[in-house]
Amino acid sequence: MFKWIKSGSPWIWLTGGAVSISMLSVLGLILFIGWKGLTYFWPAPLYQWQVNETESLANVPFQHQEMAKNRLIGQLYERKYIPVEQLSNVQDKKLPQEIIDKGLVRRLSIKIANRELYPADFVSILEVNLKEPTTPKEWAVIERSRGGYFFGKPVGFRSADGVLTDDIEKELVKGLTHADTLRDEIQKIVNQTVRTTSWSLEQLRLEKRKKELNDNLSEQERQELESKRLALGRELASGEYQLDSLRQQLNLDALIVEDMTGKVVEIPLSEILDFWFPNQMTYPEKVLHWCEQVWKFLSENPRESNSEGGVFPAIFGTVLLVLIMSIVVMPLGVIAAIYLHEYAKNNALTRLIRIAVINLAGVPSIVYGVFGLGFFVYTIGGSIDSLFYAERLPAPTFGTPGLLWSALTLAVLTLPVVIVTAEEGLTRIPSSVRHGSLALGATQSETLWRIVLPMASPAIITGLILAVARAAGEVAPLMLVGVVKLASSLPVDTQFPYVHLDRKFMHLGFHIYDVGFQTSNIEAARPLVYATSFLLVTVIVGLNLTAINIRNNLREKYRTLGQD
Repeated sequence: MFKWIKSGSPWIWLTGGAVSISMLSVLGLILFIGWKGLTYFWPAPLYQWQVNETESLANVPFQHQEMAKNRLIGQLYERKYIPVEQLSNVQDKKLPQEIIDKGLVRRLSIKIANRELYPADFVSILEVNLKEPTTPKEWAVIERSRGGYFFGKPVGFRSADGVLTDDIEKELVKGLTHADTLRDEIQKIVNQTVRTTSWSLEQLRLEKRKKELNDNLSEQERQELESKRLALGRELASGEYQLDSLRQQLNLDALIVEDMTGKVVEIPLSEILDFWFPNQMTYPEKVLHWCEQVWKFLSENPRESNSEGGVFPAIFGTVLLVLIMSIVVMPLGVIAAIYLHEYAKNNALTRLIRIAVINLAGVPSIVYGVFGLGFFVYTIGGSIDSLFYAERLPAPTFGTPGLLWSALTLAVLTLPVVIVTAEEGLTRIPSSVRHGSLALGATQSETLWRIVLPMASPAIITGLILAVARAAGEVAPLMLVGVVKLASSLPVDTQFPYVHLDRKFMHLGFHIYDVGFQTSNIEAARPLVYATSFLLVTVIVGLNLTAINIRNNLREKYRTLGQD
C-alpha cells in the first residue's frame, strides 16, 4: 500500500477524478440552463381547474373572484411542496387531516396571463383546493405585441367593415397575413423614408452649423440649404402620413375572446402577433412551433422592456464588440510580447514591466470601466468632438459611451492575457531556429516575421481564445462605457460610414442582468434569463471553437518547424 502511494498512482487517479467531476459539473450546469431556457418556447398546455371552495381563491390577485370561483384557466408553471406550518390558521383548518399529519402540502403556481385584466401574471393556490384539471380544446394562447400573452376562448372576429363572423380561425389567419404585410410596408417606409430623410435633415443642419462657426456661410448658400430642408421636410411629412394610414388599417380588424372570468374582450389585430391552440396540437406541430419560437427569439427585437420578444440586437452587439476587441488587442499584445522577449534587455525595468502586466490581469473589471470612462470617453472622446465635431456640440459624438470605447476598454482588460501567452509562445521557440535563420543571411525582423511568429501563432491564438472567453462575459465595465438596456438602432446600417462606432449597443450579458433584476414581472421573465444565459454560453463557445480550429490548423502547418 505504501509503495502504491509512493509511486504516485493515487495522485494520478485523484487528478483525473477531479478533472472528470469538474467537466461533469460544467456540463450539468450548461444542460440545466439550456433545459430551463429552451422549454420556455415549448407550447405548454392550457389547463382548466375547477375550484372546490370560494375561499380558496382568497389569494387570487384579480377582481372577478365571483365569476372565477368555479374556473381557473392557465399554464402550470411550478409545483412546490411547502410545510403546513407556513400556512395561515384559516387555510390550515381547511386542509384534510392526512395532509396535516404529513406536514407538507403542494402549492401550484399557475400562469393566468391577461395582465391588463389581472394585476399579476401568476396565481398561487393549494392543490387540495382544486379538482383534477382538464385540457379544453377551444382555449387559445394569443401572442401580443404588448401586454404579454392572452389566454382566452375566441368567440368572434370583427372585420374592417364591422361584420362579425363565426369562421374565426380562417379569418384570423387571413387577417394576420394581411397585418404582416402592412407591418412590412410600415418598416420599409420607416427605413427608406423616415430614417433616411431624418438623417439627411440632420446632415443639413450640421453643414449649416459648421459653416456658421467658420463664418463662411453666404446668403445664397443659406437659401439653398433652407430650400433643401423644406423639400426634405415635405418628404418626411409624406412618409409620416403614409405610416398613419397604414397603422389605421391595422386597427380596423379585431378578435373577440372570452377570458376565464367570462368577460368578453376585443383585441385589435394590430396587437396580435401569433396564436395557437396548444391543446389541439400534435407532437410534430409542437416541435415545429418550438422551432419557430426559437427562431423568433434569435431574430427579432425585444419588446415589453426586454421581457418579451427576441434578442437579435444583443447577439449582434456582443459578437461585433468581441470582433473589434480582438482586432485591437491582438496587434498590441503581440507587439508588446515581441519587444519584451526579443528586443528588451533582461534588466530591472523589464522585470518590473512583466510584474505589472501580471498584476494587471488581476485588477477588478469595474476598475477598467472607470478608466475607460475617464480616459477614453471624457478625455479622448471629448478631444475628438472638439477637433472634428464642433458643429454637433454640446451634443457629444465620441465624447459619450459607445461601441468603440467599450471595445478599447475590453482590449485593455484582456491585454495582459495576450501579452503573457504570446511571450510564453515566443519562449518555446528554440534559439537554434533563430540562429539558423540569421546564419543564412536573414535580418532579425525577417526572422521574426517569417520564422518565429508563424511557429508561435498557436500560442498567440491561445491568448486570443482566453481573451475572448473573458471579454464576452464581462458586464460591469460595459455598463459605464457603452452598453444600454435598449438600442434604437444597430451599429451597422446603410448610412455612411455604415459602421457607427460611436453608437451605444446591446449586450447579452447586460440583457441577462436587466431581465433578471430590473424587470417588474420577474416570474414571467425568469425563463428568458435562462434562455439568454444559454445563448451567451453558446456564443462564447462558438467563438472559442472557431479560434481553436484556427489554432489547430496553424499547429499542424508549422509542426515540421519544431512546434509540438
